[in-house]
Amino acid sequence: MPPTHDVIVVGLGGMGSAATHHLAARGARVLGLEKYGPVHSRGSSHGGSRITRQSYFEDPAYVPLLLRSYELYEQLERDTGRDVVTLCGGVMVGRPASRTVAGSLLSARQWDLPHEMLDAAEIRRRFPTLTPRDDEVALHEERAGLVRPENTVAAHVQLATQGGADLHFEEPMIRWEALGGGRGVRVHTAEDTYTAGHLVVCPGAWAPRLLTDLGVPFTIERQVMYWFQPTGGVRPFLPDKHPIYIWEDADGVQVYGFPAIDGPSRGAKVAFFRKGTPCTPETIERTVREDEVAAMADHMSRHVPALPGAFLKAATCMYSNTPDEHFVIARHPAHPDAVTVACGFSGHGFKFVPVVGEILADLALTGDTEHPIALFDPRRLTAAPIA
Repeated sequence: MPPTHDVIVVGLGGMGSAATHHLAARGARVLGLEKYGPVHSRGSSHGGSRITRQSYFEDPAYVPLLLRSYELYEQLERDTGRDVVTLCGGVMVGRPASRTVAGSLLSARQWDLPHEMLDAAEIRRRFPTLTPRDDEVALHEERAGLVRPENTVAAHVQLATQGGADLHFEEPMIRWEALGGGRGVRVHTAEDTYTAGHLVVCPGAWAPRLLTDLGVPFTIERQVMYWFQPTGGVRPFLPDKHPIYIWEDADGVQVYGFPAIDGPSRGAKVAFFRKGTPCTPETIERTVREDEVAAMADHMSRHVPALPGAFLKAATCMYSNTPDEHFVIARHPAHPDAVTVACGFSGHGFKFVPVVGEILADLALTGDTEHPIALFDPRRLTAAPIA
């Protein structure tokens, strides 16, 4: 019997919802499967805001994907009328030789991205909410800002549905199998069994369980996001005055933060970057302890003194990390004709959501993509040879 669908997408968070939209827009018969409801808060695509930036300290190789992602985010807003992106500007702060500053500057120069270098006095003058040390500098990028993860997922779900995709929420995949011989895949859920010509797996923190045969040593980390009401109110923290920022201390600890984007009672959000604790989706501790809040407030009092005026709330999410903190986006090495994977986004992936959706549609339908994704081949992390 022929497959019931052209493509099945497992996981309808950021990457999976984008993939279903791009696949449906190309006329594919798409089935999307999601463990929870639409736009849920159990994984990584929630929390009200995610940083977007182009002067990318992680590696200059990401910049072409970022430029395309910016285009697609703008298109997403036009197509749905949803508030998705706010470009309020951003600063990458630290000592000149820090990864945050030096890496951002490398990408900006290599790709001729508009930017400015600010010394400590100029940072304080332009952004009075920030108090850098005299030996700290910042790369300022006007095109930096934030994206709203819940709105992004909702927008992609909307467009996927309008394009004819069949989306099943509250229906987790139990297991999948590649049938071999060009026969596609079979996917089993608690409700039914489905077949398709191709499977796209976007498992987020469930990657270690759903992609055991990929051979990548993923680690899952519990992360905490905090919202504080600034002393004196949020006016100095509004997006026209206060930038997004990533701030690296001399000991390498990074924090990141946002302007106040949701009204005077919601405060401003801040979090540590890569200072989480190991967990699994089943064992993550969702309660945030008082000592965690105190540590965050103490840290921020040295950088943004008015921010930790009053603690408002906290929420947890999960990073799905690879050993080198680069993504995994590829056809599955063991099942290249039947399965594509997108995982291990290591805490810096959400800004790429729309372009990853485009890439996954390319890989699922044609086996290749014009986007530069060699960096994300999973075989770099396994014993499998890279052709």
